Amino acid sequence: MTDFTFTGLTPDVVLDALEACGIYPQSGLLALNSYENRVYQFQADDGRRLVVKFYRPDRWTNAQIQEEHDFSWQVSDAEIPLVAPLKIDNQTLHTYQGFRFTVFPSVGGRQFEIDNLDQLEWMGRFIGRMHRVSQTETFTHRPAICTESFLDMPYRELQQSALLPEHLKSAFFAIAEPLIDLTKKHYRPVSEIRLHGDCHPGNILWRDGPMFVDLDDCRSGPAIQDLWMMLSGDRQQQLLQLDILAEAYEEFHSLDKRELALIEPLRAMRMIHYMAWLSRRWQDPAFPRAFPWFADDKYWEGQILALKEQMSALQEPPLTLGM
Repeated sequence: MTDFTFTGLTPDVVLDALEACGIYPQSGLLALNSYENRVYQFQADDGRRLVVKFYRPDRWTNAQIQEEHDFSWQVSDAEIPLVAPLKIDNQTLHTYQGFRFTVFPSVGGRQFEIDNLDQLEWMGRFIGRMHRVSQTETFTHRPAICTESFLDMPYRELQQSALLPEHLKSAFFAIAEPLIDLTKKHYRPVSEIRLHGDCHPGNILWRDGPMFVDLDDCRSGPAIQDLWMMLSGDRQQQLLQLDILAEAYEEFHSLDKRELALIEPLRAMRMIHYMAWLSRRWQDPAFPRAFPWFADDKYWEGQILALKEQMSALQEPPLTLGM
């Protein structure tokens, strides 16, 4: 079994894995929108609506997955709305025929409205509460956000990628190289805490307030990592949003203002990492189906322009609080 395949994870294997945990699906398995893992929603014979997630082989160790689960429960036990994995026989991580999986309650909700300032204030408050829990312990097994894993390794992967059109490589790397160099100069985190790690609107459900989902990318890093993806629009819009987020956040946890200078470096790191991630996963049949534009000239031409814009953003003064 390689990192790029879920070959062998048939519907029968999924059902047998669940039954080995004493869960008996009554409905069919509905595949949910997940690319790294394989995720299915179903209704059990006791009426519960549940979700089972099968982890991509070789991506995380058992200890790293368990640390994610333990962190989820610490946050949930603090009465912060987060979907934590179910404990079955006091275990959250299970194995069947070499596949590792966990089971969650299925929760519904609306899409978080990133341009809704009231909802943004809620998010600042709840991220602050989550970080108050985060800073009480440190991760032992989960990795940290660093330039090696978010810039250097992805850069090497993109250099070897056959998906980057040959005639665009010179233009792409002509901007990618100085962007990476400048990002490294600016990325100087002053402290690290346990993070959600991928706190973007797609990982938030709205149910009379925010509900966090998917800690699959939790890592250690600067607190601002869980805040900056809430920002959108032009600079003036982001300044307003940042003020609202930070004021609500600081009701529960102090925000080190020096971390504001990390927003654009973190954005640049995410851009480079994302392109390499798609390239790395291309052998998985789910990826060409979900991202058919990735191998097109138009996509890479757009990325060259986006990297140039990000280079300019890195050269501007950082966002500040207090408009």
